[in-house]
Amino acid sequence: MKILVRILINGLGLLLVTRLVPGIAWPIDLASAGGLLTLLGGGVVLGLLNLLVKPILVLFSIPLLVVTLGLFYLVINGLVLKLADLFLDSLAIAGFWPAVVGGLVLSLFNLFVRWLVRD
Repeated sequence: MKILVRILINGLGLLLVTRLVPGIAWPIDLASAGGLLTLLGGGVVLGLLNLLVKPILVLFSIPLLVVTLGLFYLVINGLVLKLADLFLDSLAIAGFWPAVVGGLVLSLFNLFVRWLVRD
């Protein structure tokens, strides 16, 4: 049940990013069952990328993270979001900067949700 909640939160965060950041579009209809499945699918893809790919990117970019005092982490979040764009057909990210801003919004959303829930 906890995994399903995390998947749903990832999907809702991705939906929030598409609504707030210009240059990122994900046309889904939440009123239909297909839209809800697309939301869950997006949450699964984003969760798997965060679980499998993001730690590898962080490991290889430790020198850049140290030099930029952690700001390169925004670029890593943008790259993960751009990778999600490759796996999700209906998600469209118009370039590098919308991906970075979307990664920032998604990180802030996850931080807020974790602050609310506090495992």
